[in-house]
Parts: sequence; structure tokens; C-alpha cells
Amino acid sequence: MTGGVVNIGYPELVGASLLMLVAGIVSWRLRLGQTRNIAVSTVRAFLQLLAMGFILVYLFEYQTWWLVCLVLLCMCIAAAQIAVGRMKSAVRGLWLDAFLSIFASSISVALIVVECVIHADPWYSAQVLIPISGMMLGNTLASAAVAINRLFASMDSRANEIYMMVALGATPREAAFPSIKAAIGAGITPELAKLSAAGIVQIPGMMSGQILAGADPVIAAKYQIVILLMLSAATTLAIVMMCFLSYRKRFSPEGYYLAPALRDGEAKDSA
Repeated sequence: MTGGVVNIGYPELVGASLLMLVAGIVSWRLRLGQTRNIAVSTVRAFLQLLAMGFILVYLFEYQTWWLVCLVLLCMCIAAAQIAVGRMKSAVRGLWLDAFLSIFASSISVALIVVECVIHADPWYSAQVLIPISGMMLGNTLASAAVAINRLFASMDSRANEIYMMVALGATPREAAFPSIKAAIGAGITPELAKLSAAGIVQIPGMMSGQILAGADPVIAAKYQIVILLMLSAATTLAIVMMCFLSYRKRFSPEGYYLAPALRDGEAKDSA
């Protein structure tokens, strides 16, 4: 036992990773072409989580505000890169929009929760700020990627309508707004589903982890409520920022909607 938590040995950890053979066998039998991706993703998760564990051990012992902020910045950069990597087509200049959306939404909400709800001392406590920020970054990057894919797909499906609206004098924002609205709605829906299912269908990660560590279940439930609410807030902010920052990528500087062959980066990808 380590602090109330059963210490999993490395042999057991390697054995647990064999559970991914289930996904590998399914991919191989159905010829999904995902066998290599499954293996690489499993190894990456294994190494990245262990590396983060060792980094946090160092941070907990020698933490300074600038070192904690540096780790958070690196996490935000990686989150933006992963979010852009989930795009179905390359879009030039989208990385900066993703970084600004994910960074501003996740870090601002994390600081509010750490300072005003949990009352961490000091405010940059790595034991509190890093895990909370990590949960929000993982959530916001996935939701932002889904929302931006939905936004661009909706705009492309409405291409003729957008051409007509622009020709009649509509601004790019007015022409794109129905798609922006649909994308934001699609991004928020999974968060509402999580809130509805919490406590009935599933016991979420934060609550489960604290219960396994021996915490009072009611206290664990309170923490989980805060986590779910902050995730919903950060995700909503990230989706809204991402959509309103990126819809202009489908328009020329003069305000005309761009056909696929005229878009920077996409024409080369499709050639």
C-alpha cells in the first residue's frame, strides 16, 4: 500500500497491457488496418503516463511557480497538436486557434477551481493544478476537434447557400453562423450526456480514484461534481472560441467562400 493505494507492480502492469490484445485481435480479424495504431497507442500511453508520474514526483518535491507553468505550457502545446492532428484535412493556421482556445479555456477554469473552490496553497500547487489542468486539456482537445470537424463539414454541405448569402451581401460570420451554431451544439451534447449519466450509469474517474484511495465516498462525490462542472465550462468555452476563431479559414480575405481547390494546404493534400 502507498498512501492508501495498492501499489501495482511492473509485471502486473505489463500483464494488464495485454488487455489491448482484444482490440488488436478484432482489428486483425476484421482487417480494420488499425493493428499498428493500437500497438503504438498502447506503448505511447504506457511510456507517457509513467514519464508524467516521474515528472510529478519531482514537481511535488521541488515545485516552483515557473516550473509548474512550464509543464502546463508543454501540455497545452501537445494538446493543440493532437487536436489539429484529428482534423480530417489540413488547414493552415489552425494550430494557433486550437492552442489559444484550449489554453485560455482550460487554464482559466483550472485556476478558478484551484483558487476559489479547492483553495490550494500555494495556488501553483503541482499536486492540485497539474491533474486538474490535465483532465480539462484532455476533454477540451477532444471536444474542440469534434466541433471543428463538424463546423467545416457543415459549411461545406451548405456551400451553395453560403455562396448565395455572401453574394447578397452577408458577412462571412453571418453566412457561417448556422454552421457555427450546429458545431457548438454538437460539441456540448456529449458533456450534457456525461452529466446525466454520472452517478447512475457510471462512477467517473475522479470519484473512483478517490474511493480506491480510501477517501470518504461523499467527499469524493463532491470533488467529482466540481470536476464535471468545470469540464463542462472549459469545454464549452473551448468549442465557442475554436469555432469563432476558425470559421474564417473557409473564407478569403475579401470575404468570399473558398472552394476546396482554393484552400491553402487542402489542395496539396488532395492532389
